[in-house]
Amino acid sequence: MNDAAEITRNTMLGGRVILHQPRRGYRAGVDPVFLAASVSATAGQSVLDLGCGVGAAALCLGVRVPGLRLVGLERQGEYAALARQNAQENQQSFDVIDGDLTMMPPTLRQETFDHVIANPPYFRRDQTTPAADAGRETAMGEDTPLEAWVDAAARRCKPQGTVSFIHRTERLPDLFGPFSARLGSLILTPLIPRVGRDSQLFILQGRKGGRAAFRLRPGLVVHSGTAHETDGVDYTPEATALLSQASSFAELGL
Repeated sequence: MNDAAEITRNTMLGGRVILHQPRRGYRAGVDPVFLAASVSATAGQSVLDLGCGVGAAALCLGVRVPGLRLVGLERQGEYAALARQNAQENQQSFDVIDGDLTMMPPTLRQETFDHVIANPPYFRRDQTTPAADAGRETAMGEDTPLEAWVDAAARRCKPQGTVSFIHRTERLPDLFGPFSARLGSLILTPLIPRVGRDSQLFILQGRKGGRAAFRLRPGLVVHSGTAHETDGVDYTPEATALLSQASSFAELGL
């Protein structure tokens, strides 16, 4: 990532968010946009993005809800630097801190937040093949247990605040237990590729100190039709509203 030509300039939310990210390595897709859309934040609240990468989720949330205090923690220095650059270009206040959630920086250990969000690495490397690019491997290959991610998020969350994670469906058993142990009022929202297909991703949200019963939402169908039959995007109207129009899950009744 030392060569400027290796950095691309992309947009999200219908051009509302500008994102510089590596041409090779980990590149943010729709997952952080969906994660941001799931958070019911209001102006004046604070949000911590654990493992923020180049800042996609936090900056998307900041566009939808102006007036938030956004903080990110990122252990890869090059990605943290891009997150700061992205914040500046998007004219958003986003405090990006270099560090690892397993060794929480002292400044963060002294704070709690209304909302904590995370898009942890998806793949267990005792069952999958590591990526060749170091940045992509750090972002996608799990070397910190999900339990540690949830513990860090719960510790940094205010009482009655929310913790929201997006992850792959096969990892739900690994994530649900730690969430149940540290948080309450759990809500599970499956993300379904197409009608009739199994869910591939989910968003799990918990409330610190929450006491409500577990809720399984109907889920979001991302693509129209039963198969991709034409060139171009084929998102459902609901997915389009989330990905291009800066709508939230709550606004769509999801």
